[in-house]
Amino acid sequence: MGPEAFLPVAFVVGYLLGSIPFGLILTKLAGTQDLRSIGSGNIGATNVLRTGNKGLAAATLLGDMLKGTVAVIIAGSLWGPNAAMLAGLGAFLGHLFPIWLQFKGGKGVATYIGVLLGLFWPAAAMFGAIWIATAFTSRYSSLSALVASFVTPIFLWFFGHPALASLFAVLTLLLFWTHRENIRRLQTGTEGKIGQK
Repeated sequence: MGPEAFLPVAFVVGYLLGSIPFGLILTKLAGTQDLRSIGSGNIGATNVLRTGNKGLAAATLLGDMLKGTVAVIIAGSLWGPNAAMLAGLGAFLGHLFPIWLQFKGGKGVATYIGVLLGLFWPAAAMFGAIWIATAFTSRYSSLSALVASFVTPIFLWFFGHPALASLFAVLTLLLFWTHRENIRRLQTGTEGKIGQK
């Protein structure tokens, strides 16, 4: 069988890796209250930070990133670049809609970066630079992620990766959808700023 036959397998592998809820697992191991009962109820690193444990938040961020990177690398090394992209899509969807948590997952920023890192690392570096610059000037974490993700498909297309640009255009639309409440709060001026209690 050719590598095309394994494309569905690559997607499923990516989805299952993406579905691992690192925030929930790490906070349970640390003995904190159920992550879904505090702050936004989200399973991502930003909400883990609301437990007051910066180390757990950093570990969650790293775990949510690396599951996207690992999915891409495994699928790419076994079945080629198309499989890597499908595994990346699967990992991102797995984080947003994890099968283990009634399909209620995180917002996807860390996994987005992790998939990007695995597929074309210069774009991940660009994402990080734009995130930092926007966060420094606005102090809005959500806005920083939205701006960086908006630029990502354009960056990929400009550097001659139309297939990746198409994939990340889809991921960016999904990211905007998961941040729809943040966008409303940004519009009304009620979004919390970085470092704000």
